[in-house]
Amino acid sequence: MALTIEQKKLVVAEVAEVASKAYSAVGAEYRGLTVEQMTAMRVKARESGVYLRVIKNTLAKRAVEGTEFACIRESLTGPLVLAFSLEDPGSAARLMKDFAKEYDKLEVKIVALGGQLLSASDLERVASLPTREEALSMLLSVMQAPIAKLARTLNEVPGKLVRTVAAIRDQKQAA
Repeated sequence: MALTIEQKKLVVAEVAEVASKAYSAVGAEYRGLTVEQMTAMRVKARESGVYLRVIKNTLAKRAVEGTEFACIRESLTGPLVLAFSLEDPGSAARLMKDFAKEYDKLEVKIVALGGQLLSASDLERVASLPTREEALSMLLSVMQAPIAKLARTLNEVPGKLVRTVAAIRDQKQAA
């Protein structure tokens, strides 16, 4: 059943709102996937904070216009499922990478990050980006390292003194 103009406007507005908040976008050709496979992908997308939508390319072009994902407009050809990462930059790429391994028919065509269109081969690199929690833990370890090293250095001075005194004591006892 065809969409009315009002329904199309709602779809475009919804996707435009999501695209304005998203960190990255991935587009994949889903030709040949079954309904069960697409449903499984949608469930996994909801769990990982990814907005997943099958949308007509003309509507998608209008939706991404004026967002940082306007760079994907020329690549929107064929039957595509668009995935937008809402929680961290790599979540949509991880989702598509996992499903592309499992289902050969899912072929990634578009990868966009930070307003730049990347090649589909960069999917692995984007998927390896850390989550928010991982990035915060890395930052904390980098911030904590100088303090920990200072504490170890300061602790080494009395330890070295104790070892020196013990060595002198042992030397005097032996003599």
